[in-house]
Amino acid sequence: MSDPMNVQPRHQYGAFLKQLPDDWEQKEITQIGAVVGGGTPSREVPSFWRGSIPWATPGEVSGEDAKLLHDTNDHISASGLAGSGANLLSAGSLLVTTRATLGARVINAVPMATNQGFKSIVFKRPEEASYYFHLLEKVKPELVRRASGTTFLEISAAEFGSIKVPSPSPNEKQKISQILDTLDTAIHETDVVIAKLKAVKQGMLHDLLTRGIAANNELRPPQAEAPHLYKESPLGWIPKEWGAVTLSACSLKIADRDHTTPRYIEDGVLIVSPTNLLDDEGIDFVSSKRISRRAHEINCKKTDLAPGDIVLHRIGAGLGRVRLVTAEMPEFSILHSMAQIRPNLNAMTSHFMLWAMRAESTKNQMGLGTQSIGVPDLGLDKISNFIVPKPPLEEQRQIAERLVALQTRIDADSNDYAKLVTLKSGLMDDLLTGRVRVTPLLAEAAQQHGSA
Repeated sequence: MSDPMNVQPRHQYGAFLKQLPDDWEQKEITQIGAVVGGGTPSREVPSFWRGSIPWATPGEVSGEDAKLLHDTNDHISASGLAGSGANLLSAGSLLVTTRATLGARVINAVPMATNQGFKSIVFKRPEEASYYFHLLEKVKPELVRRASGTTFLEISAAEFGSIKVPSPSPNEKQKISQILDTLDTAIHETDVVIAKLKAVKQGMLHDLLTRGIAANNELRPPQAEAPHLYKESPLGWIPKEWGAVTLSACSLKIADRDHTTPRYIEDGVLIVSPTNLLDDEGIDFVSSKRISRRAHEINCKKTDLAPGDIVLHRIGAGLGRVRLVTAEMPEFSILHSMAQIRPNLNAMTSHFMLWAMRAESTKNQMGLGTQSIGVPDLGLDKISNFIVPKPPLEEQRQIAERLVALQTRIDADSNDYAKLVTLKSGLMDDLLTGRVRVTPLLAEAAQQHGSA
């Protein structure tokens, strides 16, 4: 007969609890705080909704990374609170979605109520809310396992309250939450910087591709302020020194490969499809499929990609994305839903063409943002006839240098963001399982305090 102590837990959360340190207590949620439900006042009584009490719904929590909720879309009155199943939660409670969407959570920064899609924990020790906010990531699988329902999954207050959770010492909880909070702050701040830089890039892209760079190395003044510096063109007002030309007029080649579906193999030459184009820049070669060397050579008869070429996503949802082929990239082919454009370097630099293809005027010619019937498709004839701005070559280089420099900074910050997210994921697993203990940090802090 097997020893019951050695029987492995049959579910994921049980396995998590089993690996916790021996000196960590395990408590049911009802032992760390009161489990409080929510409710919805009648919409037929207007006075219930003319109040100042924030009233949260799962939609305001699901998909959000913010730890604190300061306000809500709807507010109820004291009579609405009294006339429904809603309860006023003290600030510092943990609001957890337990109906349909399971396990999204947030800490209320001010007193508020919720609808019935939540089970909230009002802690006996409010300072522990941050620790349990992070821990809920580990508890999610248990919420799903215990939930039931035919229309949508829901977990009852009794089931929710009976879930056991780790309870390290108060000092250890505090240190764990401080470490994870610090990482969350760094992640959020980096994300904000990236969003601002992307907004700056969009503004700079518009200004540089409509006003360019004057002899003084500054942007030309807008046309409204200096009309003598501009002329009319199919693209609107452009600097007098510029041209407005078709893409074919500044390209040596615009082509795609045959439209047959290739046969993929395990070990061969990479073939890139639109799904391999990363969100902002670059190409994901890791997940790219492969074709035989012979199939690649056949493709090269039409699309012989080389550094300096541009590949354009021309068929299907999300079309219009462009990427520059660089010398650092591995050898690859492109799927027929993409096109190859080879700039004539005597007329237009590769980097400038890349950014010109991203201009609002070019996107408008692609029909982006308009309704279409069937699969969106940019034929080669249409691509060839795109009108693009053509500054003098030296100005093209200056424009591209500024945009590349900004994109390089965005890429660097994006890499930092990805590293922080990976670091946090690893630390969460280590700290919340007790695999890595913060006890030495606590001892060091106590020693420093004692010697002060």
